[in-house]
Amino acid sequence: MEALDQIMEALFTPYRERVPDVGKIVNAMQAKEMIAQENEIENDHVAFRTLGVPHLGLASFEKIFLHYGYTKMEPYFFAKKKLDAYWYAPPHPKYPRIFISELRVRDLSEASQKIIGKFTQSITSDPVDALDLDNAAQVGEFFHRPLWDLPTAKEYEALASESEYAAWVIYNRYYLNHYTISVHALSNYNTLEKFNTFLEEIGVVLNTAGGKIKVSPDGLLRQSSSVAKMIAATFACGTTQEIPGSYVEFAERLPLAKFQHLPKAEIKREHRREGFEAGNADKIFESTFREQTQKNA
Repeated sequence: MEALDQIMEALFTPYRERVPDVGKIVNAMQAKEMIAQENEIENDHVAFRTLGVPHLGLASFEKIFLHYGYTKMEPYFFAKKKLDAYWYAPPHPKYPRIFISELRVRDLSEASQKIIGKFTQSITSDPVDALDLDNAAQVGEFFHRPLWDLPTAKEYEALASESEYAAWVIYNRYYLNHYTISVHALSNYNTLEKFNTFLEEIGVVLNTAGGKIKVSPDGLLRQSSSVAKMIAATFACGTTQEIPGSYVEFAERLPLAKFQHLPKAEIKREHRREGFEAGNADKIFESTFREQTQKNA
């Protein structure tokens, strides 16, 4: 197994265990004969959330994927949510795209900055620089290694009142936020309308922010997502309460206009709409926000 394959597996194994919708969806896809094995699913992209503070954030986290041949692509900015983001193209089509977002901590209130600083100010050097990036096992472990202490429930709630994204990251750290099933790659149920109907029939709750299907202005990138499952979180103060975990996304990338004449069997990844769309992503972020997760409580 190649090193990048090992890293992806290290990311996905605990994610699969923590997000019960993954197993539910895969089993139902097999029952409907969309796939025979889970590895037949094309993973469109995986996403991570980070904090924009010294020694962390995009500039740190991206080093891992750049080392493994990913190419940094277009930037995105989410003014209301105070986020920056980039996507990264994989070195080979068998690997997923990477989407990394970063909270503009400096744009938060002084109170929220103080809470975040309490947990991150002790990090005085870039933790990725301490890794042997050629050691796949070490890199895989890094994604699940706590870089700071857990917050108290009061600190978590204080952050959530201003930025639910900030609260998610301060508790979950670098945990995989979501992976994405490429719906267009399926032989049947290969439109989001069909696939979403299938999802709701098996009890998966969909994010309705901006509509169940988020569509780019050019109409070629269509995305839906499940609502994050609530997980039992134990805080530094010893209390336990349910907070949003991770979720699953579903993407349909349509062929670019100049390739729409091609027979379906001849349409490859390079013929389809690439990249991301800020308007879509803005609503996908809300899969972990309370307005959505209360439907899954």
